[in-house]
Amino acid sequence: MREGLKQLLQLVGGVNVVAEAANGAQVLDMLRRIEVDLVLHDISMPGISGADLINHIRLQGKIPHILVLSAYNEVQSARRALHAGASGYLTKDVDPKTLVAAIFKVAAGGRFVDPRLAEQMMFDIRDASHRLPHTLLSNREFDIFQRLAQGQSVNQIADALSISNKTVSTHKARLMLKMNCDNNAELVRYAISHSLMD
Repeated sequence: MREGLKQLLQLVGGVNVVAEAANGAQVLDMLRRIEVDLVLHDISMPGISGADLINHIRLQGKIPHILVLSAYNEVQSARRALHAGASGYLTKDVDPKTLVAAIFKVAAGGRFVDPRLAEQMMFDIRDASHRLPHTLLSNREFDIFQRLAQGQSVNQIADALSISNKTVSTHKARLMLKMNCDNNAELVRYAISHSLMD
């Protein structure tokens, strides 16, 4: 995916790819050493990711603009990213022309939301009693929910997020209660039925 994006941006011109990272820790390390105008952020990279990574990026010295690229074409994922401080949100199946337009707009200080999600976001004004269970999760709970649905164990999640097993287990218990799920199989089924997995 990264190679394809680099080739596309080389064809366009006016954009210099100065760094790339395979996980959240590498992103933060590079931002400490290299000044960038825009971070094109895969919302579900290994380690710290999603809204948590956006929050960490925003704690850096010179805060770059953040454009999220995600496999999740779900309004709540976009809301979480934008609320955390991203300036734009696109799904990975967006056409190249739209991606390039979004990169230039966000790099210039503007905002950009995938047109297919923007309309849903504008008219999605349901109150909490009608919201889907996963929309009630905190950012950390949502991250752990996605990792559990992808088959990661409590220990693997704790290692990836640099938190204790007990903390992961506490978040897991809370999110299972909020989502009315009794086991991991039900979480997986829910994630698949609501397109919340890569």
